[in-house]
Amino acid sequence: MINSKITLYNSLSKQEEELKTISDHEVKMYCCGITVYDYCHLGHARTCIVWDVVRKYLQWRGYKVTYIQNFTDIDDKILNRARKEKCSMEEVSERFIKAYFEDMERLNVSPADAYPRATHALDGIKKLVWELEQKGYAYQTGGDVYYSVHKFDGYGKLSGRKLDDLQAGAGGRANQSEAQKENDFDFALWKSAKPDEPSYDSPWGKGRPGWHIECSAMVREMLGETIDIHAGGNDLIFPHHENEIAQSEAVTGKSLANYWMHNGMVKVEGEKMSKSLGNFITIRELLEKYDPMAVRLFVLQANYRKPIDFTKDAMESATNGWHTFCEGLQFGIKHGTSLNWTEDTHHNMITSVQERFCQEVDRDFNFAAGVAILFDLAKDLRRESNILVHEGRTTLSSEELGDKWYTLITLADVLGLKVDFYEQDSAQTQMSDEEIEALVQERIMARKAKNYAEGDRIRDILKEQGITLIDGAGGVTKWHR
Repeated sequence: MINSKITLYNSLSKQEEELKTISDHEVKMYCCGITVYDYCHLGHARTCIVWDVVRKYLQWRGYKVTYIQNFTDIDDKILNRARKEKCSMEEVSERFIKAYFEDMERLNVSPADAYPRATHALDGIKKLVWELEQKGYAYQTGGDVYYSVHKFDGYGKLSGRKLDDLQAGAGGRANQSEAQKENDFDFALWKSAKPDEPSYDSPWGKGRPGWHIECSAMVREMLGETIDIHAGGNDLIFPHHENEIAQSEAVTGKSLANYWMHNGMVKVEGEKMSKSLGNFITIRELLEKYDPMAVRLFVLQANYRKPIDFTKDAMESATNGWHTFCEGLQFGIKHGTSLNWTEDTHHNMITSVQERFCQEVDRDFNFAAGVAILFDLAKDLRRESNILVHEGRTTLSSEELGDKWYTLITLADVLGLKVDFYEQDSAQTQMSDEEIEALVQERIMARKAKNYAEGDRIRDILKEQGITLIDGAGGVTKWHR
């Protein structure tokens, strides 16, 4: 494997740093997941694709990666939906967790190693709250437990926020009784039960956990007191990740994560995505219009830390780019026989391409530059495919073409770009060779009878099925998929 060093941008230090893991060749990585009260949207797609590819790349570079992503299944938004639909909070959560996995499978996002849920981590949550209370960082009032922010010296080190600048209620996610708190910016660790709400037993009475404490407890339970990478969208830097740091580090005295990484947000036609603006796009709606791999390519062609703008033009460009990738990825399937490849034919990675790919992506996961390198390979193979079809030859040797193709499919797999996802919907309706040959013969007969309109009609039918016809001398017609 390439020996160059991987650097990444650390949101905590505000600079790029060399990746140095706690254990050699191992990465413990946690990504803040979704609150399961609705279908996932375009922003979730970006977050899940980005960290999926970071994990894939680290694994390909030789690291053993333990990747954990949580589900928040206790939340006011879930509760409100359950009330509206007259069902339980658990029913809402289960429905949208199932939908999440369906959406991610279509986007070729590999499953995490584990998906802890807040409802399954209650013992760890209560233990952490109790420890914070014992150490003087938490206080109880009226059945609620709050974190006393001013007692943690490092508060604000991730976001750059100063306590003096914080506004009332900035640290909370749900409605809280402000009068009970010692300071406006203290945030809830445990919320006392309200009438007709789900609640759980605790040393402070019946209630449910605050949002921030859930992730602190799940990180600790699944990965330990200090992890390598903590990831998520940059909208989580404050207050969620800032509060995670305060909670975890106050108890352990250790860094919660050595590297904090955040992906940028998604805009739609230049505007922030929101239901009120009518530009809210779920993954399901998106995949009704666009190929899943075109969506993946769209996400990877941008710097992961920068905002991206979802526009019709951008998606058309990504779709065209994916078509080029497809032609390159299918090269060996289409032409392997013509090039005398067999099951025993061995192809090699092109070392120079692999080195360039690693050099680019090693710099803070520059997937856009990696995509550009693969795009050049795909274009080369598409050109050779056209020459082979139309002229019956290639400009490169069979061995060179095999190495190009092998390099492309190997590195594309690192990015999660797979051609079988592109073809899975059309495969079931694909014409057989016999059906194609029959239509080709019908067209030949029509042209001999000077019925050129019928010949053109048949050509169009075949073209819609992805079949190209090549008319040669003596009335001979060749075809290829």
